[in-house]
Amino acid sequence: MVNQVQETQADSVNGDATANPAKQAQGQLVIIGGAEDKDGDCKILREFVRLSGGLDAKIVVMTVATELPREVGDNYIRVFERLGVKDVRIADTTDREDARSSTILESIDKATGVFFTGGDQARITDTLKGTEIHKALLKRYRDGITVGGTSAGASMMSATMIVEGDSETHPRLEIVETDEGMSFLPEVVIDQHFSQRGRIGRLLAAVARKPHLLGLGIDENTAVVVSNHQLEVIGEASCTIVDLKGSSHSNIDTLLRDENLALCDVKLHVLPDGYKFDLATRSPIL
Repeated sequence: MVNQVQETQADSVNGDATANPAKQAQGQLVIIGGAEDKDGDCKILREFVRLSGGLDAKIVVMTVATELPREVGDNYIRVFERLGVKDVRIADTTDREDARSSTILESIDKATGVFFTGGDQARITDTLKGTEIHKALLKRYRDGITVGGTSAGASMMSATMIVEGDSETHPRLEIVETDEGMSFLPEVVIDQHFSQRGRIGRLLAAVARKPHLLGLGIDENTAVVVSNHQLEVIGEASCTIVDLKGSSHSNIDTLLRDENLALCDVKLHVLPDGYKFDLATRSPIL
C-alpha cells in the first residue's frame, strides 16, 4: 500500500547533524548521476531496491529537491511497485516547518531505504540540513539502511556540495559555487550528469579548493554503490575520480577569481560498470 506523508508541525529546527557519519556507517549509499533508467531493466533502481530489502523493502521517497513533488513522486512509486515493493511512502517537505513532522520521522525510522529525487540540491540543504529529519537520516544510515539519490540527490551526499557552476569550460575558481552538503559521504565532492554536460573543469575547480577531498564525477544512468569506504560502479557509463592530494603544483594561492587554474600531476581514474575503488586508500581495486 502506498502512503502519502505530508503532515507538518510548527517550529523550525536548528543545529548541526552528527559530523562524519561515514566513519561509523553500517548502511549503503547509491549515488546516481541522474537520468537513470526507469522504464527498461532499471538496473540501478533495481540494485537500490535489492540493497533496501528486496520485496520486503520499506522505501521513503524524499521529493524535497523538486518543484513537482506529486509528479516526480508518483513516477518513483510506479517504478518501485513494478519491482515488487509494496511499502512506498512519499515524504514531501516544502519548508523547514515540515522537518519535525512526526509522520515523516516515523516513516524514516521504519524505512529500509530512503531515496532522494532530482531537482535543486540547494532546496535539500535549505530545507533539511541540521533538522530532526536530517539527524534521523544520518542515524538510520549508521544503523544500516540504504540511502539513494539521483542528480541533486547525489550532489547533496557529500559534506562539500557543488551548488551550481559552468559546464564545458576550463578550470577557474569562478566557475563553481560550493556549500555544505548533508554529509553522508564526507570525504568526497560529487558532480552529476558528468560527461554528458562536460563538467570536468568545474569538478577540478571544486576539488582544488579542498585537495584532501576526492572528486567523483558520475555519468547519467550510472551510479556508485558505497559500503565500508569502498565504492562499486554500476550502470551504462562511468565514474570519473580526480585526486589532487599528491599533485606536485597548483597556482590556487596566487589566483584572482577569473584567472586560469594550473594543476600538475593530478591522478584521474575512469571506472566503468563493475569496477571498484577504495576511498580509504584512494586507489582502485583491481
